[in-house]
Amino acid sequence: MKLLILADDLSGAADCAIGFAGAGHRTVVTLQAIYAQAHEDVDTIAVDTDTRRLTPGQASARTAAAYAEMSVGGQRLYKKIDSTLRGNWAAEVAGLHALAGMAIVAPAFPATGRTVRDGRVYVHGDPLERTATWQLEHAGLPADIASQLGAAGLTTERIDAEALRDEPELLAATIDAIASRGTQALIVDAQTERALAALASATLQSNAEFFWVGSGGLAREIASLDQRENKHGDADAAAFPGGPILILVGSLSAVSERQCAMLRERGGVEELIVPPAVLRAGARHPDWNTWQRQLAVSMHANRDLLLRIGRDDAFDPAEGMQLSTALAALVEPQFPKVGGLIATGGETARAMLAAARIDDLHLLAEVEAGVAVARPLDATREHRPGIVTKAGAFGTDRALYAAWLTLRNESEPDVALH
Repeated sequence: MKLLILADDLSGAADCAIGFAGAGHRTVVTLQAIYAQAHEDVDTIAVDTDTRRLTPGQASARTAAAYAEMSVGGQRLYKKIDSTLRGNWAAEVAGLHALAGMAIVAPAFPATGRTVRDGRVYVHGDPLERTATWQLEHAGLPADIASQLGAAGLTTERIDAEALRDEPELLAATIDAIASRGTQALIVDAQTERALAALASATLQSNAEFFWVGSGGLAREIASLDQRENKHGDADAAAFPGGPILILVGSLSAVSERQCAMLRERGGVEELIVPPAVLRAGARHPDWNTWQRQLAVSMHANRDLLLRIGRDDAFDPAEGMQLSTALAALVEPQFPKVGGLIATGGETARAMLAAARIDDLHLLAEVEAGVAVARPLDATREHRPGIVTKAGAFGTDRALYAAWLTLRNESEPDVALH
């Protein structure tokens, strides 16, 4: 099976596709929805359409255009959405429905605490609408899946994969029957990996015209059913090149804060926090050159560096891309010295890779659920650092520390964990 994944941000594209790399697929993430010769021997390709901050109409049009450009014969479609329903996902699904059939919508990712019950998302057992992320970005808006799909113009039905998790044949027949009624989007309740595994098996048996809509949870269950021997070799999986590790953190989530604290404590990594005022003004700010010199000193001394975007009273979540782009511009002159990059937050990762002119990543392995390790795909490129991407409010407290150890070609010391 060949697969096309369309995601609205870079870290999401990587965490959705990494399960296929683990299953032996040659797997690539691309920042550009332009089919290239380098993509021809790829089994699974994930496209970052970068639509998270667009209007719903713009996002729908760009996603449909990406599908038209990147789709090839014999390929299945997976629309990757955020497990906490951020972005323009419903409008994008509506735009794809006319091209690819019924949407099977299953955003659950039990390995990261995201489940779906009665058509509603829960995060570690709490209703999505009560979480800090939802309150920050979507306060007052309906959080249930059917309401969002209905607002995008799609008719919906719902099934409970938990109730049918031991009967994939019946689940497949149920899906076919719902599709035959002309339902445009099928919402799937799932609280366990076992239920998602049953859904993956059932959909691969189904005769309906459909495409998958989900997070990395369903994707890895589909991948597990299509294991293959990697025929492309593993030269990229060799030890990473050495040199200072740069950790860029654009996310301000409590999860990221805990991850940074463990990295500082266990790795002894130097931390610098860039004031938002410097990034808003960019090269016009009187301290811009001072910050660039400070980064140059760290890189020249071969010191690993944790670089974070600060927060002030004027901070607005909507300026995330602007700040990330400025942070990448600040770092770019020193990037050729970097032996490894860890980027937290899809906007942060995309901005840095774009500034470094890296359009395609060859996915290699997974540090933990949703934390992907890669190298630039272009084997002729002189500078090919190890690259780890991770969504901001994602991962265990040790995610950044474990990623740092990976890029340093080290294993965790034998220490007591508390």
